[in-house]
Amino acid sequence: MSLVIWILLVSGVLLNAGAQLLIKAGTTALGGELLSPDGVFQTIVRVVFQPYILGGLFTYVISVALWIVVLSKTPVSVAYPMLSIGYIVNAFLAYFLFGESLTVGKLVGIGVIVIGVFILARSGATA
Repeated sequence: MSLVIWILLVSGVLLNAGAQLLIKAGTTALGGELLSPDGVFQTIVRVVFQPYILGGLFTYVISVALWIVVLSKTPVSVAYPMLSIGYIVNAFLAYFLFGESLTVGKLVGIGVIVIGVFILARSGATA
């Protein structure tokens, strides 16, 4: 995998992770009750026009565009598992931004993901 494709892949994964965090921030800003008693249409308007959610959706679209480029140059069997990098990023950022727990089990799982991504990256370099 070339350096440019690797940078695009990691950028796409990080943008995807960022999009998820923005959407989470948006749902938090909307409060625990997303469904409006006024009806489905009002709920959709509230959700779609929430600034963090809008930013998350825009970020997600950019990440998909990068992903399309990456998949045009990289085997999906190598590229797709790299999305797990986003789990690592989001676990730590959710801890710092939203106060979500980082248990021993989560940390062990993150360690396994890191090892797996490393092995996949190495095998993709020779593919």
